[in-house]
Amino acid sequence: MRMQQKKNINLGIIKFFILIIFLMNISKSYANENNSITKNILVEINILDKVSSKNTMLKLTLGEEKKFQNLLIKVLKCENSKFDDDPEITAYIQVKDTNISDKEKVYVFNGWTFSSSPTLNPFDHPVYDLWLSSCKII
Repeated sequence: MRMQQKKNINLGIIKFFILIIFLMNISKSYANENNSITKNILVEINILDKVSSKNTMLKLTLGEEKKFQNLLIKVLKCENSKFDDDPEITAYIQVKDTNISDKEKVYVFNGWTFSSSPTLNPFDHPVYDLWLSSCKII
């Protein structure tokens, strides 16, 4: 009887470790899948030069920092709304002005922006105006 109990305990321990290894593999594959999805999002931002009235479309992927004139623009998150009847695109954007040497003011814009309401959290710059255009999975 004791020998059977020992075998059952050993078998239970082996099954437990197999389950742990299985769950770790699932979580790694899920994390890799989410990582590949976020890397493959293309964000389109329109930039208006107020001085020359020239409009430029800037395309960048999540996490990528691009330079436009004296601005460094980086998009950290971009999502399309879940509702089809009233599409809304939101993005978390950071913008640095390389001409500003003030160490306390790192970003001229650091926050969420909305495609349908760019004035809700406006990008305030004397030369450039920027607004979110699209967020696409590529």
